[in-house]
Amino acid sequence: MISENIKIIKENILNSALSVGRSKEEASLIAVSKTKPVSMLMEAYEAGMRDFGENKVQELMDKMPQMPEDVRWHMIGHLQTNKVKYIVGKVSLIHSVESIRLAEEISKYSVNRGVTSKILIEVNVSGEESKYGVPYESAEEMIDRIAKLPGILVVGLMTVAPFTTNPEDSRMVFRKLKQLSVDIAAKNIDNVSMNVLSMGMSGDYQVAVEEGATYVRVGSDIFGNRVYQ
Repeated sequence: MISENIKIIKENILNSALSVGRSKEEASLIAVSKTKPVSMLMEAYEAGMRDFGENKVQELMDKMPQMPEDVRWHMIGHLQTNKVKYIVGKVSLIHSVESIRLAEEISKYSVNRGVTSKILIEVNVSGEESKYGVPYESAEEMIDRIAKLPGILVVGLMTVAPFTTNPEDSRMVFRKLKQLSVDIAAKNIDNVSMNVLSMGMSGDYQVAVEEGATYVRVGSDIFGNRVYQ
């Protein structure tokens, strides 16, 4: 079941990429494994998945030692400053940096541990009050400031589109994030690259790939609907 789901999603990603002239290597799948047991993560692992996304630090730390060492962990949920110390040096990418304060904390622990943390700036493209993320208009200025911090590499942007039953409704959100990444890349800021665009979830990942996503974050289409404890 899980392996079949992954196969279908990867085919959809490939077809969406090819439909707009992108290569199959340009867009990758992150299995969003929040609330799912390790047994299900192992099923996905055995089906070839190596990128897993978690929303909560505690859950990430619980699962990490139970999974093979070649898993690349992605922190995709809201990250509190007091939880930064648990994940710096252990996760492949932090997707959800939305404030200078959070970036400073990541920088502090990265320097202390002699690592460079790769981060994405989370942008609230839609302007929804319920969404985390730096306002679209403030993103460039914030990146300018974060780029000066030691131990951090800004490698791209992340967004969460508004929930909708029609994937086409998300297209302009993704297009705006892509344009923002192009604008920022053109400035050639030290310690900033715009190689990563993390956007698109179960309901709209195909549209996200068409608009330039390099990572799509898919949970329910792989594992089924979430079960909250």
